[in-house]
Amino acid sequence: MVYQPAAGARDLLPLDVAQKRWIEDKLQQVFHRWGYHRIITSTLERMDALMAGEAIQRQMVIQLQNSEDEELGLRPELTASIARAVVTRMENLRYPQRLYYNANVFRRIWENRHNRQQEFYQAGVELLGVGGLLANAEVLLLVGNCLAALGLQDWHLILGEAGITRSLLNAFPVNLRAKVRSAIAHLDRITIDTLPLTDELRERARIMLDLRGNSADVLQKVSSLGLDAEQQEAVNNLKSLVELLESEGKFPIVLDLSLIQTIDYYTGIVFEIVSRSQSQARVLGRGGRYDQLLGLYHPQGENIPGIGFVLNIEDLYQVLLSTQQLPQETPASDWLVVPEKPTANGAAFAYAQKLRESAALVRVEIDLGNQDAAAIKQYARDRNIAQIAWIKADGSPIIEKVGQ
Repeated sequence: MVYQPAAGARDLLPLDVAQKRWIEDKLQQVFHRWGYHRIITSTLERMDALMAGEAIQRQMVIQLQNSEDEELGLRPELTASIARAVVTRMENLRYPQRLYYNANVFRRIWENRHNRQQEFYQAGVELLGVGGLLANAEVLLLVGNCLAALGLQDWHLILGEAGITRSLLNAFPVNLRAKVRSAIAHLDRITIDTLPLTDELRERARIMLDLRGNSADVLQKVSSLGLDAEQQEAVNNLKSLVELLESEGKFPIVLDLSLIQTIDYYTGIVFEIVSRSQSQARVLGRGGRYDQLLGLYHPQGENIPGIGFVLNIEDLYQVLLSTQQLPQETPASDWLVVPEKPTANGAAFAYAQKLRESAALVRVEIDLGNQDAAAIKQYARDRNIAQIAWIKADGSPIIEKVGQ
C-alpha cells in the first residue's frame, strides 16, 4: 500500500521549508523592528469562541469533539483567537499591545475539486488598545514595510471603510439590505437593476457600486449621498488617513467603499493587499479595524479597539517564485568531520561539537559510513560541503578544503 497525506493536507520537504522560512524570517525582522511581539495561540478552539465574532461560516470550520462532547474546531484564522487570549489571559496589561503571529490555519473548502488545500500558513499583526488616525496609519505603513522587505514592488492597497459602507446600506429596506450588500460586494449590477427599489435607492446603490478609484473622486461621490454628521466625520477621518499615506508616498492606494469583507467584525477601515504579477491579480493579504470584537470575549463586555492584517505565505511564495529571491537549494553543511579509524570516533564527535559551539551558526556533519577517502570526498562535493576535517585518534585534525 502507498500511503498518501490526508485529502487537503500536504508535506513540506526541506527545500519547501527553506523557502517558507526565508519569507517568514524577513517578515519577522520587520515585526521586531516595529516593536511587535510574537503570540502563539491554540490550534484548537471552542466553537463558541470561533463563532463569537462571526469570523467565518460554521461549515468552513474543521470540527472535532473532545471526551466531554465539547464542540471544538481547528482555527480558521487568528484574530478571534488572539482577541480571546488577550482579554482572558493578559489581565492588567498596558495598551497598546503590539502582537504578531506566524502560524497555520485550517479551512474546509466546499468545492468540487479533489484534494482541495485545507491547511494554510499565515503571518500577521494585531495592534490592540488604541484607535484613531495614527494607529491606522501604523498598520498600513507596516504592511508596506513588510512587502518592501520581501522585495515586492508591483502591488497596491485597496482601502475601504466598513463603518461608512454599512451605514450607507441602512438607507435600504431591511428585507432587501442583505441582497443589496451582496450585489455591491460582487459588483453585480444586474441584481441592483432587478431589485424592487425606488428610483432614488437604485441610484444610491449604483453610486455605491462605483465608489472605487482615485481617492479624491471617491470621496466626492460619497459626499453626494446626503451624509449625516456621523457619516461625514467617518469620511473626514478616511480622507485624513489617505492624505497621510499619500504624503509618505510608499505605495499606490485605490479607495474602494464598495469593499465589503465577508468577516462581519470589522468596524472601520478594511483593506486588501493586491499584487499583479504576470498580468494576474493575486490577493496577498487583508485586514481592518475591529473595535467591538474584544468586547465579545471580555468578562465585563468592555470594548477594546483593535486593528490588524494577515499575509498569506502561499500567495507571497507564488509571487516571489518569479523573482529568483527564494533559496534554490537547501543550505549546505559547512563541515564534514571524518574519524580516520574507529579509535578516533570519540574524538571526531568531540571535534564536531567544538565546531558547533562557535558564535556563528555552523552546520557540521559526522561521516557515518565505512567509505574510502575518494567516496567521502565525492559525497562532500555532491552536498557542497565546504571543508572536511579528518580526525586522528589523538583528536588532531587535518583540514581539507573541498574543491567544487
